[in-house]
Amino acid sequence: MKKEKRSNLIMLWSLCVLILFAGCKISPNTIHSTEDKTILNLKKWLANSVENRVPLESLDFSKQALTKSQAEKATTLLLQDKQAILKKEYGEQWDSRLLNYNGKKMPFYYQTFGEAPADGRSLFISLHGGGGTTPDVNDQQYENQKHLYDKVMSNLEGIYLAARAPTNTWNLWHQNHIDDFFNILIQLAVIKENVNPDKVYLMGYSAGGDGVYQLAPRMADRWAAASMMAGHPNETSPLGLKNIPFAIHMGALDGAYKRNKIAQKWKLVLDSLENNAPGTYIHQVQLHEGLGHWMELNDAVALPWMKKYKRNPIPQQVVWKQDNRHHNSFYWMGTPEDQIKTGGKIVANYNSNENEIDIISNYSDILTLYFKDKMLDLDTPVTIKFQGKTIYHKKLNRSILNIHKTLSAKGDAHLSFPCAVSIINNQLVEEH
Repeated sequence: MKKEKRSNLIMLWSLCVLILFAGCKISPNTIHSTEDKTILNLKKWLANSVENRVPLESLDFSKQALTKSQAEKATTLLLQDKQAILKKEYGEQWDSRLLNYNGKKMPFYYQTFGEAPADGRSLFISLHGGGGTTPDVNDQQYENQKHLYDKVMSNLEGIYLAARAPTNTWNLWHQNHIDDFFNILIQLAVIKENVNPDKVYLMGYSAGGDGVYQLAPRMADRWAAASMMAGHPNETSPLGLKNIPFAIHMGALDGAYKRNKIAQKWKLVLDSLENNAPGTYIHQVQLHEGLGHWMELNDAVALPWMKKYKRNPIPQQVVWKQDNRHHNSFYWMGTPEDQIKTGGKIVANYNSNENEIDIISNYSDILTLYFKDKMLDLDTPVTIKFQGKTIYHKKLNRSILNIHKTLSAKGDAHLSFPCAVSIINNQLVEEH
């Protein structure tokens, strides 16, 4: 009887509680944690039209410390917003296959091969030959490039995109504006064709190969792999090719501008780099015997070779050698425009087991390091070293502002980071 009475009392108490809560109106704000309020504030900010948004850095919530979960939510929201803005500005240009940027135009053509994988499409960006000649000649080279690799692509999955260079100069594929065009092109392909940003490949023939020699290392954080066909590197360095597989295909008899001899020299350099850091300078160099500048499509083997690889957007070690076309960010590092020096080299690596980053060499007075949870444990103190000496040991704060800043430039969630610190003169650390 006592047990039965106690059970009845418990049931009566539970019923009273249910009736009490049923009669109460609970404000949505009272059930949201501080974490959720920060996300709500971000949603309110994003709900405004772009022209009516106050600067994000002026709002306190943008600098508040975030949890890992909140950082992921904020990244998703900011990426959706970035993509919506880009689609509004350039969506029709993608549909018409003609990009306009800073007074220059880049026509392009693409076709789709194979079934779409669950993780998104592959994208092959292909650069035509020609160069410092008449527009008609470059137009013909562009038309040729559109279908140059149709046969091999018919057995692969992916979007094959041939672009027409905006100019008709000898360096038509490595002038400053090319990087900006490809930044837009990659983002649009992700938005419009469900391309996986970790499966973007670069290739080019002759003058297009000149461009690949230059663009592959200086935009290495965007490519899964790159293949150079029958081109010349000019002044560029292979050091920045660390972490992206790179192929060179050259006719063994292609002696103009010493292309064949230079290709052989690059092979020796890449062999040495790979031997000193196995698995990080993956390369394939083939000089096709008996062939000159036209390789009779023997170079097409580069496409399935590239397709084997995916980009690693957060490699453990980065070698950043600054080209004469300056970039202020590269993988998980950055430096202000006014600190960039052509030819300057920065080398750094991170160790997940030790939860640390070590800066091996750095020319810049201000070096910004970016962090995300896939690199280190951001819920515990992170150690930063310069040449093995500890200069910082502290827990970092994730913030919406850091995510927004890093996402804005490239529209790539895999290259966005919730934490950032700046190293001043390789000694002082300024938190963001």
